Amino acid sequence: MRLNNKVAVVTGAASGFGEAIAKRFAKEGAKVVIADINDNGAARVVSDIENAGGTAKLQHCDVTSKDDMTALVSATVEAYGRIDIFVNNAGYTHERGRFLDVDEETFQRIYDTNVKSIYLSALSVVPHMRAAGGGVILNIASTAGVRPRPGLTWYNGSKGAAITLTKSMAAELAGDKIRVCAINPVMGETGLLQAFLGKADTPENRAEVEAGIPLGRLSKPEDIANAALYLASDEAAFITGIALEVDGGRCT
Repeated sequence: MRLNNKVAVVTGAASGFGEAIAKRFAKEGAKVVIADINDNGAARVVSDIENAGGTAKLQHCDVTSKDDMTALVSATVEAYGRIDIFVNNAGYTHERGRFLDVDEETFQRIYDTNVKSIYLSALSVVPHMRAAGGGVILNIASTAGVRPRPGLTWYNGSKGAAITLTKSMAAELAGDKIRVCAINPVMGETGLLQAFLGKADTPENRAEVEAGIPLGRLSKPEDIANAALYLASDEAAFITGIALEVDGGRCT
């Protein structure tokens, strides 16, 4: 198994991309901590993993809270002795529309969830990875940070920040054998889809987006999970600082 005996933390793992990543990691032998503010959803994911023969535990975590992020890392190290992989997946967006119509509270929540969380996780997890001699940090960014869609300006900016942070962190942490990579999904089948669309999630409205994706469909959680598995595995030992576009050709 490609992650045998590795310890992985996945934020926002109660649904969507995070759930798929956590389950894929567990299937490949990792011990996985399911971190989310949605305790019921996280418990379901833990149960699914355990029923499939994997190892997982739940940790309630608001990724915008320094105390919660510190507790997440401490609880993981206490339970499993170390952290090999940390996935910053939790995300938030405003509904698609004019950027001047987005209120300050929503703007702040987007940047706290999508950007500040990377800072807070680094404060807590990097010292443990340094002490252990290395590790992998994966940031789930977006094609929105590379090829922005109109109507999602503040979200686009937050994902652009995530991509730049990934590259800078990778350069600074390389000497500690800590690899830092990002994944840029195209619009996908997650709980945020309707907000991205800015209208009802119907086959017709999806078709408008799919027309701009050369491979002709939205991303699926499994697409992102497979990319995350590769980047987190030893097969990618010489890869750091990239933002891998999993986008069906959207950014070409």
